[in-house]
Amino acid sequence: MALSPLTSSSTVPLSCGLQIPICGLGTSHDGGFSHDAIVYALTECGVRHIDTAKYYGCEEELGKAIEESGLARSDLWLTNKLWLEDHGYKAAKKACLDSCSQMGVKYFDLYLMHWPGSRTPGRSNREMRAETWRALEELHEEGVCRAIGVSNFMVHHLEQLKEDCSVIPHVNQVEYHPFQQPSHLMEYCQQEGIVFEGYSPLAKGQALNNPTVLHIAAKHRRTAAQICIRWSIQNGIVTIPKSTKKERIQENLKVFDFQLEDEDMAMLRGLHDGRHVTWDPTNVE
Repeated sequence: MALSPLTSSSTVPLSCGLQIPICGLGTSHDGGFSHDAIVYALTECGVRHIDTAKYYGCEEELGKAIEESGLARSDLWLTNKLWLEDHGYKAAKKACLDSCSQMGVKYFDLYLMHWPGSRTPGRSNREMRAETWRALEELHEEGVCRAIGVSNFMVHHLEQLKEDCSVIPHVNQVEYHPFQQPSHLMEYCQQEGIVFEGYSPLAKGQALNNPTVLHIAAKHRRTAAQICIRWSIQNGIVTIPKSTKKERIQENLKVFDFQLEDEDMAMLRGLHDGRHVTWDPTNVE
């Protein structure tokens, strides 16, 4: 269901009582970080939600950019993710605290298990997920992680975690764009009170040349990227587009002064073909 009215300060409530900003800025590895772009986003574009991960290798640099912005820590929403090589109770707690140290912060607003799989010989993925999640539950109780969640988890992963642990994830961050609309997973998350967060809203650029997207963009005199991002947030999905270019960040955030019509939403919904532009986690046990 779309939120109404949507503004740049719109948030989505989590089951733990916090409010996560509906639109943020993602970072990534392989050149997916720019110090100047982060500072610009925070100081000139009003961005207050930043998403990163240990795997991206930019924690220390991101911390410096946040410090340079001059914004108070309490004014920011910071999401970080635990890499699969740090699964396990002791390893997970250490990795989270190390990430805090790397970024120069005392807590994360949201901390996610990055992937459902593990790389621990002789241990099942389910066993490692449960052990890791117990560490995140404790970090949540201690206030080091104000909210905890998962990323790339399918329904069977969430069902197992529900059986094995105490706290239902507050968030599940999953690939989401017009070509990848996991309706069954989204319905499950809604049923369980798990906020569905989408990454890669532009399908890593694949959506930007789609004739349907371009038709709707021309109709509204917007860019294809703005149509995809608006479609996500108008569906009520927490969305984190990535860019290292100042002009693109500014463009991606100009999605709160227009609205897609029901016909537009239906046309975009009809583009689902099940493709993944990232690694497909559906076969992880």
